Amino acid sequence: MNPGSLLLVDDDKFILEALADYLRGNGYRTETAQTCKEACDRIAEFPFDVVLCDINLPDADGFRLLEFAKERTPEAAVILMTGFGTIEHAVEAIRMGAFDYLSKPLIDDELNFCIQRAMGQRQVVRENKSLRAQLDQRFGLGNIIGRDYKMVKMFDLVESVADTRTTVQVLGESGTGKTMTARAIHQLSSRRDKPFVEVACGALPDTLLESELFGHMAGSFTGAIHDKIGKFLQADGGTIFLDEIGDMSLKTQSKVLRVLEEGEVQRVGSNKINKVDVRVIAATNKDLKKEIEKGNFRDDLFFRLNVVPLYSPALREKREDVPLLIEYFSKLYAEENNFKMKSFSPEAIEAMIKYPWKGNVRELRNVVERLLIMTDRDTIEQKDLPEQIIGEHRVYLPEPDKVKTLKDFRDLAEKDFILAKLEQNNWNISQTAREIDTPRSNLYKKLEQYGIKISAGAGEAVAPGSSEEE
Repeated sequence: MNPGSLLLVDDDKFILEALADYLRGNGYRTETAQTCKEACDRIAEFPFDVVLCDINLPDADGFRLLEFAKERTPEAAVILMTGFGTIEHAVEAIRMGAFDYLSKPLIDDELNFCIQRAMGQRQVVRENKSLRAQLDQRFGLGNIIGRDYKMVKMFDLVESVADTRTTVQVLGESGTGKTMTARAIHQLSSRRDKPFVEVACGALPDTLLESELFGHMAGSFTGAIHDKIGKFLQADGGTIFLDEIGDMSLKTQSKVLRVLEEGEVQRVGSNKINKVDVRVIAATNKDLKKEIEKGNFRDDLFFRLNVVPLYSPALREKREDVPLLIEYFSKLYAEENNFKMKSFSPEAIEAMIKYPWKGNVRELRNVVERLLIMTDRDTIEQKDLPEQIIGEHRVYLPEPDKVKTLKDFRDLAEKDFILAKLEQNNWNISQTAREIDTPRSNLYKKLEQYGIKISAGAGEAVAPGSSEEE
């Protein structure tokens, strides 16, 4: 492997050739220049890994070349050399961005070690750049799929607020991608290199949530064996995402409000106040205005959080994005598991577009993943879809030879429809009545009309022929 490319700049031709021979002998691709202008031309033509430059050049000093190199190829490491070194020059060189400052005569081992360290830093910069690209791809706005106008509107708002200090509240049903939206805001902001800390507020009891957010001192409560700094301090300089903030108690809400207004955090069991610089993004699937009316949520915290409300639409509200999401998840799962790519038939896609997706994008992803695992063929057909999706769009028509009149045809079709809907809803009468948009009393009349009996006190429907009696 080529260990790297160097540009050696010195007006002393003897030193220049001797150093170039030594560096080439160590395997470096080495070019030379004797003036600042010549070196600038070389740098403009080729992105060198390391530039070694003497401070005293005939047409300009090495500091001028340092400025040009940092502007043109900021990833390049610049090492300045001089036979008349001073502490002031060394400090100025480092302040301007030089990697190191060496005094002549140069010692071979010292020079080689310095170049190796510079190459190592260059590799770290490249890896960080690659990691940043991976993070942008995984958590950036491009990872949120959608062409629907509601999604385009959300994208515009995310880009507008991302690089500000503004508190954002992400609203939407469970499974709509609120966490992905929060991550995208963080990744687009100037805080992207700082922590992104997520807290599931609804997953912890209030006593534990308070400790999780603000930290605690050892001995402050039973089980507090060690000091804990808390999520707000962990997120200092970055972003904290408070998921399902509507489940937070009033006591904890007051402490969150203090962080938003004063930038102060106090651990449980401590009198010390800690200052934090943290951007807050909150999410909820609850109507916080109704929670305020019930006395479950502080109105002052709501107004602090609701500076920029951002709505993440349900999948049924952006059905035209379903084919895009199917393709995206199919490719993603195939790449992650080294599977052969599979396609969905037009009929299967059409059925999935019409399905209401109560679990939103999360449910769609799970269905696509399951189909890719369970289907052996390269094309997934409508018949391969889960029963709840196929049943949602099944045509409930009796066979013509079983009926004689139009009334018989209508009654059999209605009976099959009701039985199928009852089965889809686990034989729950109330839920089925709501889904088919009929009063429960009317559904009971239909069950009686078609001989579909009800288990006493069980609330379940029993198809004709069952051993159970009324």
